Amino acid sequence: MKLFFVQGLEYTFHFNNKVIDALTEINNPPVKSVKLINHIVNSHEIWNSRIEDKNHNVDVWGISPLQDLKAINEVNYYNSLAIIGNLDFDRQIKYTNTKGQTYINSIQDILFHVINHSTYHRGQIASDFKNNDITPLVTDYIFYKISEI
Repeated sequence: MKLFFVQGLEYTFHFNNKVIDALTEINNPPVKSVKLINHIVNSHEIWNSRIEDKNHNVDVWGISPLQDLKAINEVNYYNSLAIIGNLDFDRQIKYTNTKGQTYINSIQDILFHVINHSTYHRGQIASDFKNNDITPLVTDYIFYKISEI
């Protein structure tokens, strides 16, 4: 099961970087897309911090310069891999969300959420690209895993 999550996080890391690269190459990248890729990266950092029971100073909707996001994305990825390697997937994590509500979820559920949440928002970025006459990236998992014959 852990291998599945490693592969999901590799996919997330890979396509987050591709989106960051694409946005960096656009002279005036769409504001919504910049906001969403920051949200993806910030949320991942926050979830890792919750799992590791560490404080974070990240605003879930904060904006960092695009040139900084790849490094943050990489730290998030390696922190998640360490979580997979070192912690029990069934361990329950108690956390408070940004609205002040307290919840409990397993590490496995949280990491699945990180992967799914990132995919969801990259889909929104693809739509935003289309709305701004920019060719969207193909970021489907199957295309990441596909083997040509």
